[in-house]
Amino acid sequence: MKVVVAIDSLKGCLSSMDAGKAIREGILAAKPDAEVVIKPLADGGEGTVDALIEGLHGERVNVTVTGPLGDPVSCYYGYLKETKTAIIEMASAAGITLINKKNPLLATTYGVGEMINDAVEKGCRNFIIGIGGSATNDGGIGMLKALGFEFLDKNGNDVGEGGQALGKIHVIKTDNQNPLLADCHFQVACDVANPLCGKNGATYIYGSQKGVTEDLKEKLDQDMAHYARIASKTLGSDYSDVKGAGAAGGLGFALLGFLHAELIPGIDLIMQVSGLENELRDADIVVTGEGRLDYQTIMGKAPVGIARLAKKYGIKVIAFAGSVTSEASACNRAGIDAFFPIVRGITTLEEAMEPEHAKSNMRETVEQVFRLL
Repeated sequence: MKVVVAIDSLKGCLSSMDAGKAIREGILAAKPDAEVVIKPLADGGEGTVDALIEGLHGERVNVTVTGPLGDPVSCYYGYLKETKTAIIEMASAAGITLINKKNPLLATTYGVGEMINDAVEKGCRNFIIGIGGSATNDGGIGMLKALGFEFLDKNGNDVGEGGQALGKIHVIKTDNQNPLLADCHFQVACDVANPLCGKNGATYIYGSQKGVTEDLKEKLDQDMAHYARIASKTLGSDYSDVKGAGAAGGLGFALLGFLHAELIPGIDLIMQVSGLENELRDADIVVTGEGRLDYQTIMGKAPVGIARLAKKYGIKVIAFAGSVTSEASACNRAGIDAFFPIVRGITTLEEAMEPEHAKSNMRETVEQVFRLL
């Protein structure tokens, strides 16, 4: 029996790989001769870098970059030496959790560009970037400025940082961009389909999360559209209506247009990077799961992505979770054949989430399920 394990992290409790190792122990207790392959799983958001560093034997690279409001922040990215790949979460440099007071007029993605530069200088030519959780609405110009692009006003001066800068842009100069970018390939984990501008765009849909007040939305959206027009003239193509251009306050637009990135659903990108499909071709069972299985699980979250790929090969899918709700039956219709909560008795939340306790619960629950197979 070959079993492929690809489970998302149980947030605040077990990492993707720790959960996978506990599952492997449970499987082998029931089926000592089973072949168990563990693959890292994430959806491109928080925890993706850690999952891929551990699961793909990467290196953690610590850097200090410019934070969203200009203060230095310490962060890190993943480095896969064999494939010259950097794995970056933009939120670690420009995320909303890094600030106490939201300021979309000044918040910048500059630190994201600094992370890219650092990885380029280290030899990386392939980039996997998660762009969820941003504090910014700057159209990605901060990132681009760190990479050598110039955004100048009508007097030839730098326009500054943040959303307030977009309406001032008169010309974009690309002459001084990092020349090594020409050899780089960017893949972006993006699960939103919003365009850059308009009522469904970055400012109107996500701006309020970043501190954009109602009275600012129209002006900022107009300024974003102005930026898009100047960028389109510079690039010779208009990317503002491409699905995902509005992600992360317009960072998606900058990545698409200036760095020629591919925007890919997060779970699909992570499965591709981890080589999961190759392992599934001759698998008998796939095990997946996450901290909580509910109706939201079917809305593009990682376990359903795994189930979808497994069904391509006609493989049974079992899921384990810290908890399940009555709505989790929707997961059965989405390709998960059976799912099981791992909590084995009356307990407090703190006890259930204690890592060693959770590992034990996972291991013992998995063992009993696999004794049936």
